Amino acid sequence: MRNGDARATKLSVEGATKYYQTKTGQVHALEDYTMQVKVGELVCVLGPSGCGKSTLLWSMAGLHGLTRGKVMLDKQSIVKPHPQIAMVFQEANLLPWRNLIRNIELPFELKNLSPSKYRARIDALLKKVGLAGFENKYPRELSGGMQQRASIVRSLAVDPSVLLMDEPFGALDAFTRDEMNLLIQQIWMETGKTIVFITHNIAEAIFLADRIFVMSPRPGRLSRTFEIGFPRPRQLSLNTTPAFIEVVSEIKGSIEHGGGHQAVDVV
Repeated sequence: MRNGDARATKLSVEGATKYYQTKTGQVHALEDYTMQVKVGELVCVLGPSGCGKSTLLWSMAGLHGLTRGKVMLDKQSIVKPHPQIAMVFQEANLLPWRNLIRNIELPFELKNLSPSKYRARIDALLKKVGLAGFENKYPRELSGGMQQRASIVRSLAVDPSVLLMDEPFGALDAFTRDEMNLLIQQIWMETGKTIVFITHNIAEAIFLADRIFVMSPRPGRLSRTFEIGFPRPRQLSLNTTPAFIEVVSEIKGSIEHGGGHQAVDVV
């Protein structure tokens, strides 16, 4: 997304502040965090470990309440899970006693919907992510990358308008992670979903995002916003170009040195 984009705001966070009460005292996770995501935009939220990224995303999903502030979807307040918002977690969270297809059907069962009505969509998604033919396999029979592909299919099968992704590829090896980033780009370009992707990997954020929101160390605040203008579709070879490396260096410097919020067009 470039400056002056006329698309409507799909998802917004306004003044998000979050305190946790723990056995050892209070934890201040977020402080006055504000961001807007446009319809059909793919954004990354980037920051150091423990800065509140996951807390922010869980609040956007309606899974965590905020101490102060609000999350809005299409100008409606989000205070609990919403049918138009799906989430992919850090781990695939597949139930070990269910095979792949029955894991994918779980959201439909929870909503008292018949998965058979969505079979064509599920089959198309399985084919897209390379899991066609693995429907009867159990999680223990699938690699980590295959399990995360299944979790993505499970989230997209219910056809949400917003997909939230909480460092979903952090545990994967570098080669599989590259494949998954290409897959997410392809799915996003083909479906037009609004995607918010949490990561602490700078190169991953630059490769995927229209915009990158950089968070400060805890309590998480919005420190910088970077507009990423590399043309799409992006190829993995982009990561080794001087222009890409320059952006990595600039964003890394902004995380290390902090500073107030600025919007920066880096490409």
